[in-house]
Amino acid sequence: MIKPVRATGLERLELHQLRDRVGQLFAALQEATEADEPLASGAWAPPVDLCESADAICVRVELPGVEPDEINVGLSNTRLRIWGQKHKRGTAERIISHLCSERSFGSFSRVVPFRWTISVKDATAKLNNGILLIRLPKIEDRRGAEYKIAVTDAETD
Repeated sequence: MIKPVRATGLERLELHQLRDRVGQLFAALQEATEADEPLASGAWAPPVDLCESADAICVRVELPGVEPDEINVGLSNTRLRIWGQKHKRGTAERIISHLCSERSFGSFSRVVPFRWTISVKDATAKLNNGILLIRLPKIEDRRGAEYKIAVTDAETD
């Protein structure tokens, strides 16, 4: 039988820090696992920058040559999904054969998992010069928080 140990103030702080660090490592492992999911045949994944400030998460996605109506953005409390279609644009000159073609066309998809609590209703997405900027405001995570409930006298009700 394991005897429970009572932690002092400093030990309790260290335990909380260790728990938070393990949580961050687990979230990073989960993100790496989800990022390795295979794409559908013919699909490509646009490059993404993920940045965090004190009040928001900002996601920048490179989508050159894609129009706003060709982009879909889906957001839940655990992940951001960007998908759509990039079409080849017709050229004025007649091309007989490609010497080199490194650009991607067709369906694209990208999923970014979250470990932050964000305000889904306040999220914004703007496309400017081929860069899609998605701003996701953070909200305070209230899970596990203790709330005080007022106790009233039953006879006064």
